[in-house]
Amino acid sequence: QVQLQESGPGLVKPSQTLSLTCTVSGDSITTNFYYWSWIRQPPGKGLEWIGYIYYSGSPYYSPSLKNRMSISRDTSKNQFTLQLYSVTPEDTAVYYCARKLHNNYGGGYDYWGQGTQVTVSS
Repeated sequence: QVQLQESGPGLVKPSQTLSLTCTVSGDSITTNFYYWSWIRQPPGKGLEWIGYIYYSGSPYYSPSLKNRMSISRDTSKNQFTLQLYSVTPEDTAVYYCARKLHNNYGGGYDYWGQGTQVTVSS
């Protein structure tokens, strides 16, 4: 069974950096044909895709966030990390990591972390 677990601070001050780590067990983040993804859900709103890092190690970001974010990985720890810079209260959301199939192999998210609440407030 694949498991994903988000971790990081639950409170971040405006203008600072939100940093979250997803720890994966049951599969390697280098396994072919998976995207390791970050998704968020602001209060009262739907899910918003943030970005992902391919099994090959290349990141890809939402056009609306790409100028102030990065996704990286540590294969020795089987972890991948989200950094979102210059945050505002509008970045308050539940943040999820998830595994996505390559689009050429059906797409979709088959495993999710439980989500972690991040509040941006002074």
